[in-house]
Amino acid sequence: NISSQTILNYAQAAACQCHPFNLKYKGGIDDICSGDETYIKVLRMHHYVFFFVSSGKRSIIAYHVSDNRGAQPAIAAMNEAVRTAQPNQNLTLITDGNPSYPAGLHFLNEDRENKIKHIKVIGLENLDEDSTEYRTYKQIIERLNRTYKQHVKPAAGFNSFDGAVSLTTLFVTYYNFLRPHMSLNYKTPIHIPELDDIKTIQSKWIKILSMAA
Repeated sequence: NISSQTILNYAQAAACQCHPFNLKYKGGIDDICSGDETYIKVLRMHHYVFFFVSSGKRSIIAYHVSDNRGAQPAIAAMNEAVRTAQPNQNLTLITDGNPSYPAGLHFLNEDRENKIKHIKVIGLENLDEDSTEYRTYKQIIERLNRTYKQHVKPAAGFNSFDGAVSLTTLFVTYYNFLRPHMSLNYKTPIHIPELDDIKTIQSKWIKILSMAA
């Protein structure tokens, strides 16, 4: 019999391998990307997971777990989100009204020749031109948040920060490389050729872990 603690140990060990794999195979990003933060509970306290998604590819291009919604975690997430952009690429980031995003973007744009454009989509109704034009992109990240919540809901909160980071990391691996998306004609956001001839999800996980090791 395998204890629940052993499973947690396996998950944490796998996440340590999958995080650099996620970053290595992320690939390029679309000109328009959307970001948001959703809350989870760690030791009964609110924590936050920042996600950024590439609008066309539907891939998660950044994720960051934090105990606050301040500028520092926002900067960490946005910095990773734009890391693989082309040097002359004109980028636009769509977020909500959290003041951490414009503060973080000011920091990122300080040394950039091509400044990153920021659009805020606020509320549930289109009360301004930006919300009307860009709400579709905001809805992409909101759907991702709902999918993430479905995966973490069985945990009913986390007993450690490391556990939250591990599950989030493995969720990103699953979402980007293993989960077919209806909007992509049931293809994965990021194609890994080495997985093409593997039939079972378990064997695909084993292949990813062997590639990541």
